[in-house]
Amino acid sequence: MSATPMRRPLADEVAAKLQDGVAQGRWPVGERIPSEPELMTEFGISRGTLREAIKALARTGMFEVRRGDGTYVRATNEISGTAQRIYREHSDRDVLQVRFALDTQSARLAAHAADAQVVQLLRALLAQRDEAWKARDFQAWSQADWQFHLEVARASGVPLMHEIYEGFGDVFHGAKMVQRLAEGFDGCLREGHETLVDAIEARDPEAAARTVIENLDYCMSWMP
Repeated sequence: MSATPMRRPLADEVAAKLQDGVAQGRWPVGERIPSEPELMTEFGISRGTLREAIKALARTGMFEVRRGDGTYVRATNEISGTAQRIYREHSDRDVLQVRFALDTQSARLAAHAADAQVVQLLRALLAQRDEAWKARDFQAWSQADWQFHLEVARASGVPLMHEIYEGFGDVFHGAKMVQRLAEGFDGCLREGHETLVDAIEARDPEAAARTVIENLDYCMSWMP
């Protein structure tokens, strides 16, 4: 006779429902979730169970509990929430060091896995980036630059790599915003961009990693 599977703790089930609500856009980032009485009624649970679920999500960085005000959404998933929580506790330099690990491995893997269609997409994003920089449209420049790096992570062929990188989006973007405002910063640097695409197209993983390091070394030199 097979054993009966153990049921998940009720607080975990409630936390999962709250996560689903955020992921589905029911409660956007920055907004307050419904009050405790409303959620207790909706889920048919006690105040203690609800608070345990909310506390668990607050630890991940997804929720922020403000005493006397309510609970606010701070991230759309646990990875993003953890990234933002870590960012508050560490410097821009520390965050950029993490990018050395993620970006170089993404580049190596992309050089093995990317096809001609991916290379074409990457070059198109760089054209958008350069055009925006010349127009001094920093928002468009930042978006194109970030999308470029995100697509390299996707091209690695490792879904988890892309998911982790995407979860750090706001964190990595925040650091770049500081750099591009500094007079003299080159927002169209070829290293780690055009040279990276060349290496990916040539299927040269080590060249891809080297050019990424050159780009990140340059960014590091602009850190305060």
